[in-house]
Amino acid sequence: MCGLAGLLNFDGEPASPSLLNRMGESIRHRGPDDDGTFTDGVLGLASRRLAIIDLSPAGHQPMHTPDGRFTMVYNGEIYNFRELRAELEALGRRVRSTGDSEVLLAAFAQWGTAAIARLNGMFAFAIWDRERRLLTLARDRYGVKPLYYAASAKRILFASEVKAFLQHPDFRVGVDPETLLEYFTFQNVLTDRTLFQGVHMLPAGSWAEVGPDGKLEVETYWDFHFAESAPPRDPREYVEETDRLLRQAVRRQLVSDAPVGAYLSGGMDSGAVTAVAAKEIPHLTSITVGFDLSSASGLELGYDERARAERLSYLFQTEHYEAVLKAGDLERVMPTLVWHLEDLRVGQCYPNYYAARLASKFCKVVLAGTGGDELFAGYPWRYYRAVNNVDFEDYVQKYYKFWQRLVPNKVIHRLFQPHIWDRVKDRLTIDIFRDVLKRHAPEAFTPETYVNQSLYFECKAFLHGLLVVEDKLSMAHSLENRVPFLDNDLVDFASRLPVRSKLRELQEVVRIDENDVRPKQQVYFERTNDGKLVLREALKRLLPEDYVSGTKQGFSGPDASWFRGESMAYVERLLLDKNARIYEFLRPDTVSELIREHLSGQHNHRLLIWSLLCFEWWIRIFLDGGWIGRVAI
Repeated sequence: MCGLAGLLNFDGEPASPSLLNRMGESIRHRGPDDDGTFTDGVLGLASRRLAIIDLSPAGHQPMHTPDGRFTMVYNGEIYNFRELRAELEALGRRVRSTGDSEVLLAAFAQWGTAAIARLNGMFAFAIWDRERRLLTLARDRYGVKPLYYAASAKRILFASEVKAFLQHPDFRVGVDPETLLEYFTFQNVLTDRTLFQGVHMLPAGSWAEVGPDGKLEVETYWDFHFAESAPPRDPREYVEETDRLLRQAVRRQLVSDAPVGAYLSGGMDSGAVTAVAAKEIPHLTSITVGFDLSSASGLELGYDERARAERLSYLFQTEHYEAVLKAGDLERVMPTLVWHLEDLRVGQCYPNYYAARLASKFCKVVLAGTGGDELFAGYPWRYYRAVNNVDFEDYVQKYYKFWQRLVPNKVIHRLFQPHIWDRVKDRLTIDIFRDVLKRHAPEAFTPETYVNQSLYFECKAFLHGLLVVEDKLSMAHSLENRVPFLDNDLVDFASRLPVRSKLRELQEVVRIDENDVRPKQQVYFERTNDGKLVLREALKRLLPEDYVSGTKQGFSGPDASWFRGESMAYVERLLLDKNARIYEFLRPDTVSELIREHLSGQHNHRLLIWSLLCFEWWIRIFLDGGWIGRVAI
């Protein structure tokens, strides 16, 4: 587990060792245990190491093959490295260290880019081929580990985090208007763009090759594919295999020479991961973050799951630690959080920052339950709204309306300043949305295939956003975040499960607004325990019955209440000030109108307010240069 950075100059300029040192130092939090740089004429690599497997100097990076042809910087963990090592040694490749890094490098030397599809793990890497003068960049199947690049006529910069680019004297921070449009529509970025003008993220499941001529070619080596299994099997077999593969995945991901812990939210997915891990690691460290609910109301009164987590901790005999967040904790952490997050995506993530900070005091590796909902259909109120459609376009229109999480089309043209809107008005966000879905569209549609379309979208967009956020906020504390539900074997199996093994009532279209905290949503959740049916059956062997049959609870603070209460002054001070920096890009009258709607209780705009706060701090830190070294001010 590391952080990487580097560059390849196309104009013949030699790579600067001092520049590479600064790029590496800017992401020191990703790997405080070791560092290194490498130059070969126009190519330069930098690495920061967080030692997890093989803590010896044999894991130092940049790492070279014995013949010196290939040099690698790598971030991640390959969980099937022992199997690959045995295969490589049978082919005559010598692997001296006991870790996964050298196995990855040897696999690439043996099989080239074909090796990437054989990896079961989370990774981002850059490998330089000295003979061919060719740079290869790659990212894992699901996008657990990020990899950014900025290409120009003179060079390409690449790194685990964009802040490494700030060290280059020619790099200028600018706002990408099209990404701004995506973000304030979806609270996410569905393309490979970022808020930083000219900075792209290598797509999940892709690799790219770059030569000294500057030509960049990106290839997809893997993608999600949700489809009905044929012929259907006995439902009991699905339960047995789900149980087996989940246990196998957790055990695989326990490989570590450093302390391992687990997040324990009180929910089903993290509880299952902890249950399996606790059988392998006596007195496993478990982490929970709760919330002060003294001023909460509605559904938010159920947001503190500490009691449920404590019960599981007792059952599994974990060494349990908790933190309790109050409204002021959001305010205190915002500048530092945005500095580490950089690439604004998905919802309120400050609880993740505090959870990672607490976990890092006791372990270097933490297991999370991320991915269980997206693979096993854990959000039934989303899928049911778009299972009965006239045709594919009807489905796109329905699901697109749901995923306009921040500002709908009827308002968004009033959100942006004229100079921004003029640049994006012809870029239709429904086209961006449709482009994601078209990659997975079958020839014939049924309620089942529409649900599979929705699962595909959520894995490619929502889950990917969650993974990027979790990586940034865990690595801010030099903590490795592992996700056993995203084991290759488990993902491949879950994506072939019949939809009716996950959802019960496909014909029922239920329209529920995620932002709505009125009692009608609570009534709906109490009325149905739909979703994740086969996983629930499998987890009855690991968890108490009431945890398996319980309703879905997201990891979020009572922000709707706090933004109307204790945090209201903070919101007004930052966002309703006429000199707020967001107003270079957004219209103050529209922003003020939407915030006032929330403060008055007319609408719940908690997601939008969070995003506005993040964007305000993003501008101050990155666009205005409000940073010194790696610390936000």
